Amino acid sequence: MSKSAAEVEQALLALSQHDRAAVIHRGLRSLDGQDADVAQDEIDAAWRAELRRRIDDVESGEAELLDVDESHAQLRAELASGAPSGV
Repeated sequence: MSKSAAEVEQALLALSQHDRAAVIHRGLRSLDGQDADVAQDEIDAAWRAELRRRIDDVESGEAELLDVDESHAQLRAELASGAPSGV
């Protein structure tokens, strides 16, 4: 016998926050047609490659690092003026 959406929701909400997040994440991945069983080492390798790319961009000068206070002030000014953000 299959459970109704209300029963599934009730069971989901009874889980701990960590377990709810894990279940929701897996459910969302299934909607995207992604393989929910991708090995963690593949995920870690992809993140390492992305981090390396970003570090290389910073070190080469291709990416500019901004001071957080300046960045927030610029964003607040853009939001106040209605101008599109350049971020």
